[in-house]
Amino acid sequence: MGQVVVETTNLTKTYGSFTAVSELNLCIEEGEIYGFLGPNGAGKTTTILMLLGLTEPTSGTAAVCGYDPVRAPLQVKRLVGYLPENVGFYEDLTARQNLEYIAELNNLPREETRKKIDNLLAVVGLPKAADQRVGEFSHGMKQRLGIADMLVKDPKLVFLDEPTSGIDPKGIAEILDLIVKLAKRKVTVIFCSHQLAQVQRICSRVGIMAKGKLVAEGALAHLGGETGKGGRYRIEVQVTKASHDLVAKIKENKDVVEVKSVSADSLIVVCKSDLRSQIAKVVVDSGSSLVGMKVEEASLEKIYKKCLKEG
Repeated sequence: MGQVVVETTNLTKTYGSFTAVSELNLCIEEGEIYGFLGPNGAGKTTTILMLLGLTEPTSGTAAVCGYDPVRAPLQVKRLVGYLPENVGFYEDLTARQNLEYIAELNNLPREETRKKIDNLLAVVGLPKAADQRVGEFSHGMKQRLGIADMLVKDPKLVFLDEPTSGIDPKGIAEILDLIVKLAKRKVTVIFCSHQLAQVQRICSRVGIMAKGKLVAEGALAHLGGETGKGGRYRIEVQVTKASHDLVAKIKENKDVVEVKSVSADSLIVVCKSDLRSQIAKVVVDSGSSLVGMKVEEASLEKIYKKCLKEG
């Protein structure tokens, strides 16, 4: 277990008879890229507002970087960055001037800030646009500047809301690479996006919200056994000979839900837990040779649709 950056316990927000977020339990660690998913109205934005200390929960608790957002909102804001889908800047100021203004709002020393701003503009790919008015920036350039804006105060946690919206494919790849670099610097990222392929590419875990509830959470390999028969893992097993005896032996494990013969030398084992080591032993003991074995990568789109349907 790493250092916990976000933790909620039965976090709930109601508006009259409407429950926007219901008994939400989250535990997100330092350096994670956590995909926070759900359709409009699922409760994601309300959750983020509670974690930022911008709205109070009706019940339950939250801790962000060790602070209660209700009792210590200023401490939380000093340690947390937020990039909305449509980031706003003073368009008559240059990129450098906008970042200098943000630094002053955070009471950062001027000499230290100048070097930091030059470095951040280089990190986000805008060194040549430092003295260009932001009103002349493309949407993608503003998104990059928004990331630099968040990093001025060295946050421990950042919320990114559709950070690649309206950006060309090359720019998307560069933004995603930037996000991965943030995690390597031990910055925790909560990544909200409807672009499921992007989430699948960079997120270590995902949480899926529907109707105010967290209906699924975990690594994709844990969420992806989509047989509808209780299986959570789909393991592809390649052997020299997929005999009936081998299939029968594998099925003896109580966590095995189903074994499918794909070809004369290939099996798909659907199971409730990761049984790769046990399967390998059964293969060797059967007299066959193990050629290869891997957990099939789950389709996040399929998981997402199934969770929303069930939620």
